[in-house]
Amino acid sequence: MTGYLVMGTVVLLVLAVVVYDRRRTARIVRRLDDMLTAAMNGSFSEGTFDESRLSSLESRLGRYLTASALSERNVREQKDQISALISDISHQTKTPVANLQLYAQLLSEQPLTPQGKDCAAAISTQAEKLQTLIEALVKTSRLETGILALHPQPGEISAVVKRAVAQYAPMAAEKGITLTVGQRSGSAVFDAKWTEEAVCNLLDNAVKYTPSGGTVTVEVKNYELFSAIRVTDTGPGISEEEQARIFGRFYRAPGAWQAEGVGIGLYLTRQIAEKQGGYVKVESTPGKGSVFSLFLPRP
Repeated sequence: MTGYLVMGTVVLLVLAVVVYDRRRTARIVRRLDDMLTAAMNGSFSEGTFDESRLSSLESRLGRYLTASALSERNVREQKDQISALISDISHQTKTPVANLQLYAQLLSEQPLTPQGKDCAAAISTQAEKLQTLIEALVKTSRLETGILALHPQPGEISAVVKRAVAQYAPMAAEKGITLTVGQRSGSAVFDAKWTEEAVCNLLDNAVKYTPSGGTVTVEVKNYELFSAIRVTDTGPGISEEEQARIFGRFYRAPGAWQAEGVGIGLYLTRQIAEKQGGYVKVESTPGKGSVFSLFLPRP
């Protein structure tokens, strides 16, 4: 009989310990949940001051949130400083470059020797290159730092393709390149302004590297998850080992030294694609041309 009483007492003690432990665990979980909820909505404050591990955890979480807030504020201040610097650079360079172009034009209208005319033309060309470079650098910097945000919206791609092709049709005709547009209807989620910029960069490369008598084709292909704007050229092509590098900032293939450019167009195109949830792909064989595809997510 005594043995049964002892056994019953032990069982009751075990049950009491289990119940207490479960209630204690539940209180800790509720407290942790409250702490995390307060941390997420920004209202966290340390409220337990004792020697318990929960108090220690609460204190560490408070220090972490303070450090995170400070880090976020520092990052925001740095972005503001970069934004101001970029704006200053953009503003300060506009006038000198515009003056260079104006004086080069005025100089070319004067009676000059053949050598003088060549010099005036060279000044004008270099001023235009400088302006293009500054604009590309400003755009890239603003995208990288998040100063300029893209605003993708569901829409029809054809209008973007039409505007981009219209910009490069005269350049292609002047160089003796046939620029054609295939299927161009398709829907995607994209920022129209920046997507047009990306397509123009692809067209610029295609027209630049395709020799006279070649062809450049622009078309839209619709897939299940993406719509792709494809730019196909009959240029020299790109070797397999170079294909992974051409999207790097300022990278130029060894065989591209004779063509104009600074190697930032494809890098900017990749940045634009990625910030819209898309990507850029290249398919190329040396001597057989290249196909650049800008993939955009479908709605």
